[in-house]
Amino acid sequence: MNDADVSPARRNFSFQRTIALVGAVLMLAKFLAYFMTNSVSILTDALESIVNVVAGFIGLYALYLSMQPADAGHPYGHGKAELISSTTEGALIVVAGVLILIESIERILSGDFSLRQLDVGLLIVAVAAAVNFAMGYTAIRMGRSSRSLALEASGRHLCSDTYSSVGIILGLAVVYVCSWLGISAEWIDPAMAMLFGAIIILTGVHVMHRSMNGIMDAADEEVIRQVTRCINHVRTDDVLDVHHLRVNRYGSSVHVDAHMVVPGQMTVDEADVIVENFRNEVGAELDGDVDITFMSEGCGGMFCRHCPRDCDHRRTDFVERKVLGTDTVVRGDTRRGGHR
Repeated sequence: MNDADVSPARRNFSFQRTIALVGAVLMLAKFLAYFMTNSVSILTDALESIVNVVAGFIGLYALYLSMQPADAGHPYGHGKAELISSTTEGALIVVAGVLILIESIERILSGDFSLRQLDVGLLIVAVAAAVNFAMGYTAIRMGRSSRSLALEASGRHLCSDTYSSVGIILGLAVVYVCSWLGISAEWIDPAMAMLFGAIIILTGVHVMHRSMNGIMDAADEEVIRQVTRCINHVRTDDVLDVHHLRVNRYGSSVHVDAHMVVPGQMTVDEADVIVENFRNEVGAELDGDVDITFMSEGCGGMFCRHCPRDCDHRRTDFVERKVLGTDTVVRGDTRRGGHR
């Protein structure tokens, strides 16, 4: 099977599986580095890797569910599983950050700054950071292109892990050089861990915020702009107005509902052709499984100034087509404002 024949959801699932398996290997490597060095910074990196592995398998299961087709019990599909997974992963990121702060503070209060074999530990962490960044960057790009919050959350988690690893490497490198020069700077180890623990917490909060917005069906302005652009591109003179536009996107599945005002003399078959053109255009733009429901409404003679058709119910002369923008298509019924 060619890559072009594989659906975005299946590609996301395959890559998430790779993330989970590689994450488990990197976690073991980091714990090995911690036992070799006794560095609290490397311990924080290893603790976050536990979260990476757990979240990776949660994301894997969520992507598996999101690939399942709609059924009688889930008429809108299973796409929200990705949002639940992303929220859980964000919470786990926050927990990891809190654990890192606690361990760092305890190490400072105890005065235990003893370190050993930093050269080998630094090498292990550096290799793990490079692998994490490559996979995280790829996951974010794939998640954005396919609108998969679960995969994007995994990518952000891996990148946040990389950023903290880079900070740890820099901090321990300073400690290593100072030790080689006979200068005591071991306190930098827990201090760096505290700093990146705080950064990790902020990353987790950001992931949770985006996911909760999706669960609560918050309006996605970018998707609404895309759908509006598609409507304007395919729209004919017979589409007098579009309002009550509602767009829900869960992973690669998009659900579009709207009201479409057409001339009163238009037949149902003619209206269906227009809706089918909308469906094809939106599907091509959003690259996903698109479910479109447009309820056709007769103009009732209230949109004459925007309608070029000749009919027996005209009340005013045709002036211009009504401009459809994102600010108008999401509003409620605008029929009363249709004429002057």
